[in-house]
Amino acid sequence: MLRSSTVRIPFALFAFALVVRALLFGLHPDAAYPDSYYYVDVARALQAGHGFNIDFIWSFVDVGGRIPANPMLPIPSNAHWMPLASVIQLPTMWLLGPTPLASIIPFLLIGSLAAPLTWLVAREIGASERIALAAGIVVAVPAAASIYMAQPDNMSLYQPLGTAALWLAARGLRGHRRSFALAGLMVGLATLARNDGVLLGAAVGLTFVWDRWRAWRSRGSRPPAIPWRYAFACFAFFLIVMAPWYLRQLEVFGSLSPSSTSGRILFIRTYEELDSVTSDTSLAGLLGQGLGPLLASRVLGFVSAIQIFTVVAISIVMAPFVVLGFWARRRSVDFGPFFLYAALLFGASGLLFAVHVPYGTFLHSAVALVPLSFIAGLEGLVVTARWVVPRRRGWTDNGAIRLFLAAGVSSVVLNAAAFTALTFPSWATDRDQMLAAGRALDAAGAPPSDLVMSADPAGYKYFTGRGGVVTPNDSLDVTREVAADYGIRWLVLERGSIVAPLVPVLESTVRPSWLGPPIYVIPYTGPRTGDPAASGAPALAIYPVCVTATDARCGGATAVSPVADGSGTGYVR
Repeated sequence: MLRSSTVRIPFALFAFALVVRALLFGLHPDAAYPDSYYYVDVARALQAGHGFNIDFIWSFVDVGGRIPANPMLPIPSNAHWMPLASVIQLPTMWLLGPTPLASIIPFLLIGSLAAPLTWLVAREIGASERIALAAGIVVAVPAAASIYMAQPDNMSLYQPLGTAALWLAARGLRGHRRSFALAGLMVGLATLARNDGVLLGAAVGLTFVWDRWRAWRSRGSRPPAIPWRYAFACFAFFLIVMAPWYLRQLEVFGSLSPSSTSGRILFIRTYEELDSVTSDTSLAGLLGQGLGPLLASRVLGFVSAIQIFTVVAISIVMAPFVVLGFWARRRSVDFGPFFLYAALLFGASGLLFAVHVPYGTFLHSAVALVPLSFIAGLEGLVVTARWVVPRRRGWTDNGAIRLFLAAGVSSVVLNAAAFTALTFPSWATDRDQMLAAGRALDAAGAPPSDLVMSADPAGYKYFTGRGGVVTPNDSLDVTREVAADYGIRWLVLERGSIVAPLVPVLESTVRPSWLGPPIYVIPYTGPRTGDPAASGAPALAIYPVCVTATDARCGGATAVSPVADGSGTGYVR
């Protein structure tokens, strides 16, 4: 029978994690970046009865990477991002309305499960009570990633689901056959949260292959731990979860992964091409840049993934001890699926998603590695403490282990506090600018139906309720044509997130005839270096966009006729 103190530990860890996340939400009670804006916007559309349809284009990957033959809003949502992070907001939205609190509650509750789950995994794989408790604490406050656990984003879902999938797969290797089958359920839910869940599925599948290979190598002395029927059950659970969504994607987009088929995800050469509608995003275009740039981008993506993992995910102070713990566990069956997933994730980050890695793609998936990484890191601290004891007079194993574990936990918590202090002011600035822009549009008499072109249409939809289109990273002529196609009425330019062709407009050195003078400007008071705009450029400016002959706001602009000739001055549909 379990001791009562042991039974209380997972509940205490859950409560602690929940309090940490609630405090972080209290410091910034809004979505804070494009991913979280998008998930909330889709949830609000669902709650309002509009289904999976949205009246903004956050990126042109949502419409095939090019402007459609018949451009219009609204469009079907989730051509790229998965639905779970939006769907789970609905119960609390139905109860509390479309408020930030209603959006965040499911993420706080589900994300907080990662801490007691980490404790449970640590105890089951043979870690000491101290290490299990310390691991639960640091996953409750997971270094620089802590702030993202208090956002309506898929990270707080993917961490417990990914950890559970890897743990259940490892249990299968130790003879718990039903656990291996249930791993398929976790993989399905993780994939509904994030496309990269298929890498989890690949790791679980390779776990089965590894089990068969070990049995074959033993020449009959070690029978397979996972029978075929449980492998089929694992895959069946995955399909049960994913089939409805895959059928929807096929019906709406004609593809299981619509954003990948356009090339905007896999074949872009620079991140700036993500929002271009004219650049070549074919495999031939990617390969045509030459072997040197291609290899350089792959290497940089892999190196960036390592940097993000060591600095953001696990805290750089803990990194050497994590490596030591991994080495000590290198032959552990319990870490087998984990190592497989890590290899697949880092490999995909270097080979397939290299351009996206510095912009958050890797961190979203790497959070599933954090719990077992911290367990390994804390075990590495214990190994280090025991190495130090004979070399320090008067030290004992017990005292040294307690000291090292306390130092490790403290370093992770301090890392979380420092990153929060550095990041929240910039999030608040972004929020305040969007809210100010919304008030300025209202003051200018712009009706709510007016569409806005901006660098972050999901954010403007979240804060102002106005739909719109992302600023294309193309020439001013192409930007004009996109504005005409979608009936854009206003252009919002922000110094901190602006495409290069529009920098001269913000600097007031160029203003095409289809743009009027700015109706609202926020002066820039930040540092004078480090961004593409000149020192005199404002932080934000709003311009009227005139795309009809009757619109006199720009001083007599003429109607715009879209170009579709492939000449380079326009875009090809």
